[in-house]
Amino acid sequence: MKATSLLGAAILGAALVAALAVPYVVSDYNLRVTVLALQSAIAVIGLTIAFGWCGLIQLGQAAFIGIGAYTSAILALRFGLGFWVTMPLAMAASALVAFVIAVPMLRLRGHYLALATVGFNVTAEIVAKNWTAVTGGYDGISAIPPVTLFGRVIETDLGYFHLSLVFLIAVAAFAWTLRHSRFGRAMIAVRDDEIASGTSSVPVVRTKVLAFVIGSALAGLSGALYAHYAHYVSPGDFELSRSITLLVMLIAGGEMAIAGAILGAVLLSFAPEWLRFVGEAYLVVFGVGVLLLLILMPEGVVGRLRKWFAPRAGKVGRA
Repeated sequence: MKATSLLGAAILGAALVAALAVPYVVSDYNLRVTVLALQSAIAVIGLTIAFGWCGLIQLGQAAFIGIGAYTSAILALRFGLGFWVTMPLAMAASALVAFVIAVPMLRLRGHYLALATVGFNVTAEIVAKNWTAVTGGYDGISAIPPVTLFGRVIETDLGYFHLSLVFLIAVAAFAWTLRHSRFGRAMIAVRDDEIASGTSSVPVVRTKVLAFVIGSALAGLSGALYAHYAHYVSPGDFELSRSITLLVMLIAGGEMAIAGAILGAVLLSFAPEWLRFVGEAYLVVFGVGVLLLLILMPEGVVGRLRKWFAPRAGKVGRA
């Protein structure tokens, strides 16, 4: 096995051990933030697929999280369905909406596509706020039932931490497999040169649509988990600012790496807590910090670590 592979396996194992130890070393409040970070990481991995690997500038991911959350909440409350039934249906709903809008939207490129996804997110917000009979309007939907697993109701933050961690590991494994598949290579080719990919028999449109749909389905999963954890959803949870934050999480962690998506989600979820001491200057300090990170590490934190570790791993392998 190559030294870089051994290093990656060691880092992955250490990260998993550290994650399992988190509930026992943090406060109850920070554990709740950690659960939300894990759920956000699932949606950010969806962005990794669409934006990082296929080059689709997606600024509407929060809307797909909202679709998943509302779908799961409505099915649970009005039809009495359990989470294990509503969750895949929530993913399917997000994927279906993504497919419907992808066909015309993905004809656009660059900033035009970004603006189109912004428009979709804003439209989804307006629908959620005004379709009162279905979404509850500005009041949202409350009293969403918790997740039941093997006949036991998950009621604690620790239970949802383990549930969210298992889902995140499964999603990360799925994304890793996807990246190393033929479809994964097609996505990278489309991102690098769409015209050359088309002349090389890569189905460009199908690749873009499928990447967009898969990324949106993962956002729907994130939304379903959030709805049953928070027991409440409202339009304010899925505004455009949320989509921007998710994209910043991806870029800060490393847009090409699954580990970057997870690290970025965790770092930016805890940033408000770490910067609480600056008071009202939080937004200024946070903005400057993100700007410096993007300037000093344009490849993201994980990308920079890879550049730093790769030569050293090679030396270890030759030793």
